[in-house]
Amino acid sequence: MNTTPPLVLDDVGLTLPSAAGPVEILRNLSLTLADGERVALVGPSGSGKSSLIAVAAGLERPSAGRVQLFGQELSRLDEDGRARLRRGRVSLVFQSFHLLPNMTAEENVAAPLEIARKPGAMEEARAWLDRVGLGARLRHYPHQLSGGEQQRVAIARALAPSPALIFADEPTGNLDSSNARHVADLLFELVEHTGAALLMVTHDTGLAQRAQRVVTLRDGRPVEAA
Repeated sequence: MNTTPPLVLDDVGLTLPSAAGPVEILRNLSLTLADGERVALVGPSGSGKSSLIAVAAGLERPSAGRVQLFGQELSRLDEDGRARLRRGRVSLVFQSFHLLPNMTAEENVAAPLEIARKPGAMEEARAWLDRVGLGARLRHYPHQLSGGEQQRVAIARALAPSPALIFADEPTGNLDSSNARHVADLLFELVEHTGAALLMVTHDTGLAQRAQRVVTLRDGRPVEAA
């Protein structure tokens, strides 16, 4: 049985330059995500939630502290090494979908499977799109899909490689209330089915309460946990 947490942040700080001088985004932040755990990050705009996701995923280097992803300290890896570590094990879901506009729905979902060199990528992509209710939209391009449909494609793309860890940054933020509920139901259902750990940024308190743990950030620090 694997006892190494998929994610550990230890006393992490992030300071970025600005016209007015250095700005502290994250301060002395420690957080551990257990295997299969679902954690929601909440807090006011500018509190550092999205920056935490970027640092945790190895997309941004912290200014202080250490980040361990699957037991490996990210500061010891270059950009290619971090990408290799994430490949097939980490997926991201964004508010803005980030689908490739020149690819169909099935091609978008198959892309990470092909990058991970998994056999039967297109067949697996079609199975996942059917699972999210888009079996009839396989060959539609993103501009031919509604916002809710695009986010369902993004969720299928994220989960198709069977990742151990998913980062979701406001996954329902661009959707109306009806689509947001549907996408949230789908995300939690599929995450539970696959057993992936989830670290999710959200302003939606109802969505946050569906997580197993809620961490509130303010001024780059966790101020409470539930």
